[in-house]
Amino acid sequence: MKLVFATNNKHKLEELQAILGDHFSLLSLKDIECFDEIPEEQPTLEGNASQKAYYIYDKFGMNCFADDTGLEIKALNGEPGVFSARYAGEDKDSEANMNKVLAKLVKINDREARFRTVISLVIDGEEKQFEGIVNGEILKEKRGGSGFGYDPIFKPEGLDQSFAEMGLDDKNKISHRGRAVQKLVDYLKKLD
Repeated sequence: MKLVFATNNKHKLEELQAILGDHFSLLSLKDIECFDEIPEEQPTLEGNASQKAYYIYDKFGMNCFADDTGLEIKALNGEPGVFSARYAGEDKDSEANMNKVLAKLVKINDREARFRTVISLVIDGEEKQFEGIVNGEILKEKRGGSGFGYDPIFKPEGLDQSFAEMGLDDKNKISHRGRAVQKLVDYLKKLD
């Protein structure tokens, strides 16, 4: 089955293709020649994922899925949440985003946080959503060189490594996106 993954983020694409394996052929926005700035104007992860998926489905008539992910920090009342990619500004600078989080938490001991991914799948105009959550904490400094986004400052519950210190396979086994994608894959396999 061919599915469009509504992203231009090559890291997300690689991560997802690794999880999906040979069952599905994943197309990026570039593959379908979509160079639009897809709107993300909703106040929730669920709303953004849905808006992105329907944008592609309505414009290109292709089955697709889109995701939205947020880092939700308890002591910051769920920030950065839906604004995770643009937390420090519109240019989506991961370093600046991490630095802003670390600065806001500098005098805070409760560093409980979670990553949450919502995937919206649209097949033949019908939508289904899948959620993946991984609980953990925000480290006091960046650790590790792999991954992307907030990975260097997020340590999953029960582990000693940040996401950025793990290999892709290990991260996929426990990550929020991995968990949401597993639900998506289980659902898609039933359609096969």
